[in-house]
Amino acid sequence: METIEISLLLKKYRNIAIVGLSPKNNRPSNQVAVYLMEAGYNIIPVNPGQQEILGKKCYPDLESIPEPIDIVDIFRRPEDLPPIVESAIKIGAKVVWMQQGIVNEDAAASAKKAGLTVVMDRCLKVDHRNLT
Repeated sequence: METIEISLLLKKYRNIAIVGLSPKNNRPSNQVAVYLMEAGYNIIPVNPGQQEILGKKCYPDLESIPEPIDIVDIFRRPEDLPPIVESAIKIGAKVVWMQQGIVNEDAAASAKKAGLTVVMDRCLKVDHRNLT
């Protein structure tokens, strides 16, 4: 994906569900979420083992979120992605973002086939800092 396209996504979309968000502040998912909240994004934590993260209600899965989601930012192992991407498609998300180091070509193909934009193996925080 071209950097200009990523820059446009980051300007257009504001609601970001973070799948695999950790409550531990030393984890990359938590650091990305804090950065995005400080940058003015609405962050929705998704972690079935938690009730609240960063002062926000945490949901067990994407289908439980009662508001529209623009970007599904995924911090999970590549083999865990297919059902998460299927959920992103089901809820009408616009973008599936697989964090740096996460690649699943089959899940990406499913998302693209359903009309979602796919960003793979990139850090949302780094891209936001560098492109906006």
